[in-house]
Amino acid sequence: MDNNDRLIRLRYALDIRDIDMVKIFRLGGTELTQEQVRKLLIKSKDTYRYNDEVEDHDEIEEKDENIKCKNSTLESFLNGFIILKRGKQDPKPGQPEIPVLKNNENPNNIMLKKLKIALSLTSDDMLDILEKTGVNVTKGELSAIFRKEGHKNYKECGDQVARNFLKGLAIRIRG
Repeated sequence: MDNNDRLIRLRYALDIRDIDMVKIFRLGGTELTQEQVRKLLIKSKDTYRYNDEVEDHDEIEEKDENIKCKNSTLESFLNGFIILKRGKQDPKPGQPEIPVLKNNENPNNIMLKKLKIALSLTSDDMLDILEKTGVNVTKGELSAIFRKEGHKNYKECGDQVARNFLKGLAIRIRG
């Protein structure tokens, strides 16, 4: 799962319109037009699962006018979403005005951490959301996902868990 796919799934799960996406990106410190946001929301041809029976692979390649979503762009969206939901937080003394973007950390871990903050979710809420999609994760495993990279109990969040979390979030929000 790449960042474009994460953004597409986030948009669907949170039921966000294009114009609101532009506003969220702006709050996160990234200026994008509505057209650029639409191009971010196009799946890249690398993420399509080819079926051997499908003969028209050219159709998929024609749609490749997308903009590749970088980790910093995804994190900017997530920071903007936190500001939208929780309000702007004044930086503490000695802390930078804009949070430092971490390009090397697993985007799934970042996404889950920031969604937990933005939506004021507890660990139990997150476990319930995952349970709705049939994924059973223990509190300890969830806690390991939220740890800082380099901690002895840190665990990378896999694509399957992230995908199922977004699917469960869509069920919770959209009904």
